[in-house]
Amino acid sequence: MIRGLLRDPLAHFLIAGAAIWGVLALAGDPVDPAERTITLTREQQAGLALGFERTMGRPPTDAELDAQIERWTREEVLYREALRLGLDRGDPVVRRRLAAKMDELAGAEVELAQPSEAELKEWLADNPAAFETGGTLTFEQAYFASEDEALAARDGGEPVGQAISLPGSVEGMDEREVAQVFGSQFAGEVARLAAGPQWQGPIASGFGWHLVRLTKRDEGKIPPFGEIRERVEAQWRSRTIQARREKAYELLRDAYRIEVE
Repeated sequence: MIRGLLRDPLAHFLIAGAAIWGVLALAGDPVDPAERTITLTREQQAGLALGFERTMGRPPTDAELDAQIERWTREEVLYREALRLGLDRGDPVVRRRLAAKMDELAGAEVELAQPSEAELKEWLADNPAAFETGGTLTFEQAYFASEDEALAARDGGEPVGQAISLPGSVEGMDEREVAQVFGSQFAGEVARLAAGPQWQGPIASGFGWHLVRLTKRDEGKIPPFGEIRERVEAQWRSRTIQARREKAYELLRDAYRIEVE
C-alpha cells in the first residue's frame, strides 16, 4: 500500500505542500492567517450569478448559486495552493496565458469604446489604401539573385533577368494579388512606383531582387463611408488595440534590464 501511495502523483503533491509549509514554519516565518482567508465579495457573487444566467438563460436558484460559490471556492483554494507551490513557474501554457491577459488589459478600454463618426472618417482619410477597391497594376519584372547584379543590368540597358518560376509580366493585378505571387514587400514597393517606360528598382522580394517596368496603373476607388463603416471601425479598433498593447509593453519593458547569456 505504501509503495502504491509513493507512486501516486497526488501523494507527491500533498507531500510537497506539507514540506513547504513545514520549512516556512521552521524558518520562523509563520503563515499569516489573513493569507488563509478567502473573501467572496457581493460583486463577485453577482458575477457568478450573471455568468450562470448567461449560460442557462435564467437566474440561478439559491441552491444553484450555492453550488457556484462552492465551485469558485474550490478553484480559489487550489489556485492559491498552486501558486504557493510555484506550479505557475516554468509552465509555458500559464506563462503565455498570463502574458495574453496583460495584453488584453492594455486593450480592454478600446474593446468597448464607441468611436465617433468624425474619428472613423479621419481614420479612413489616413488609411485609404486599406479600403481601396479596383486598383490594378500592369508591369514587367526581371529577376536577379543579388542587388549588385540587378544594378548592373539596369545600368546596362534593357535588362535580361535570371531564370525563376515567377511571371515575367503581370497584367491588371491588384496589390493583394501581386502580394500573393511576389510577397507583400514587393507589392507595396511596386504600388508606389510611377508608371513609365523606364526600368526601376532594384526592388527586394523574398526571392531576391527585381527590376520593374510599371507600364500601367489603374487607380482604385474608395467606396462611400456609409458602405464601409463597419470595416473602418473594425480596422480602427484592431489597430488601436494593437497600438495600446505595444505602448503598454514598451512602458513595462523600459523598467527591465535584459541580459541574454
